[in-house]
Amino acid sequence: MNIVIIEDEPAIADTLTHVLEQDGFEVKWFNTAGAGIEYLRSAHADLLVLDVGLPDGNGFELCKQIRAFSTLPIIFLTARSDEIDRVVGLEIGADDYVTKPFSPREMLARIKLRLNPRTQTLLHAKDKPTSGLTEENYDYHKNGVALGLTALEFRLLNALIAASPRVLSRQQLMDFADMPIEEAYERNIDSHIKSIRNKLKSVQMSDNLKTKRGFGYYFED
Repeated sequence: MNIVIIEDEPAIADTLTHVLEQDGFEVKWFNTAGAGIEYLRSAHADLLVLDVGLPDGNGFELCKQIRAFSTLPIIFLTARSDEIDRVVGLEIGADDYVTKPFSPREMLARIKLRLNPRTQTLLHAKDKPTSGLTEENYDYHKNGVALGLTALEFRLLNALIAASPRVLSRQQLMDFADMPIEEAYERNIDSHIKSIRNKLKSVQMSDNLKTKRGFGYYFED
């Protein structure tokens, strides 16, 4: 599998590259936003480790650009640890958030987690008809319009559609999405659901994703 790292600190990139290559991954490293996105537009990648602070751009803005053409898992790497930064990063399309300094082995575990979606073990949502939604390349489409879901958002919506019309609790959604314990809290799930609803608006289906107050969420076809 091909892991892309966009990070301007050589020491961090070298350490992470070594750990990943020792575990059998192929790694491409870029120290600028421009070089990284140019590669991602033309080549396949399975996951991106993206630094927020880059010499030629902001990682949040770069994430938005990448989400316009790709749903690959993105893990932010940053020295900023404020909760608002974590929430913003997740809302714009990241799947995970790691602050510096970090353990390379922890990052390896998080990468493996993102590359092994637990919802593959569930009833797959494509086996259940919905109101014009179709699943293709780990994203949902309606009438040719792609929602542009992140990998984590896809797993959440996929689980909700597969379970429809049953309500899934936040804890169940955390489990289905394979969220790390330190990232698995109710506000985090609520932020992702809000983002999914906003994307469903583009195909006039935001009302299909409903809240069961005090219990969780469900998808009503």
